[in-house]
Amino acid sequence: MPLKTAPDPDLASLLLAWYDRHARALPWRVSPADRAHGVVADPYRVWLSEIMLQQTTVQAVKPYFETFATRWPRVSDLAAADTEDVMKAWAGLGYYSRARNLKKCADVVASEHGGRFPDNEDGLRALPGIGPYTAAAIAAIAFDRPAAVVDGNIERVFTRLLEIETPLPAAKTEIRAAVGHATPDERPGDFAQALMDLGATICTPKRPACALCPIDKMCQARASGRQEQFPVKPAKKSKPLRLGAAFVAERRDGSVLLVKRPDKGLLGGMTGVPTTNWTVRADGETGEKSAPFAADWQHKGVITHVFTHFELRLEVFHAVVCGAADHPGWWSNPESLPGEALPTVMKKALSAAYPALFRKGKS
Repeated sequence: MPLKTAPDPDLASLLLAWYDRHARALPWRVSPADRAHGVVADPYRVWLSEIMLQQTTVQAVKPYFETFATRWPRVSDLAAADTEDVMKAWAGLGYYSRARNLKKCADVVASEHGGRFPDNEDGLRALPGIGPYTAAAIAAIAFDRPAAVVDGNIERVFTRLLEIETPLPAAKTEIRAAVGHATPDERPGDFAQALMDLGATICTPKRPACALCPIDKMCQARASGRQEQFPVKPAKKSKPLRLGAAFVAERRDGSVLLVKRPDKGLLGGMTGVPTTNWTVRADGETGEKSAPFAADWQHKGVITHVFTHFELRLEVFHAVVCGAADHPGWWSNPESLPGEALPTVMKKALSAAYPALFRKGKS
């Protein structure tokens, strides 16, 4: 689509000069100084970081990235890994479909591409778990392709830069066109990372540090004093509420009954305690009557966990059982709990049922 207002032609040169001085040091990134000395980005590390960073902060990702990159330093190593080990290493990072697709993608790259990632957007998009943004980011950062990379930080920078009044998500097409117009043929990956850094450190959602911005003279929102009004977003809708119950069964030795959730669906393939279905109303399927087996179940309160599309409230019940419970799964002792593929909501349930129990298993 034609741009109503095109970015200033000096945008890339000013931004790259700023990036050369102020680039963030990130474990998956090749610094401008190293790049100037011929160091090239590792597509595997770029891909791994971009998958982890989807809807997750840099600070949260860093330790997980280091764990994966150390344990599985090449895509072939990750492809050879046991899926359960990958899910355990991912536990706590959230959005678990990313972990399943991470393993699938590694398998495809190793088996069908000789361990090498495709070097263009179309080839990358054909891989499991790689959408338009991730394909553009890998193509630009790892292969120097002039791709239009647009994440949340870049959306904010460009809606302010050009005062794009169209609300998100409808504005995404206009933003992408503007970013594509501004992306240089040389150093497109550094340009994309410079925009990300600018949004993360200066062009922040609230109180942007415009006086420190290298492109503030070009920014239309800065000129009109409307920086914090962009990007324009539609009114937030309240999240629907779902209800359920979680059952923490403990043996006298402190071990806990765990089950593997179905591979498909929310938290697919992850580990947890037995739960009911998650429904939109309280009924017999969400309370003590739906316990997985008979025991002296004690109510331990209610936990709340907010997913992307709904809020979940789980009643938590705890029981100490003798012998083997008639339920599929396995018993995990306190020392093994930290290594289980437990998502955050399940850790909440364990902590609510018996706080001391889960503390025992913490490293």
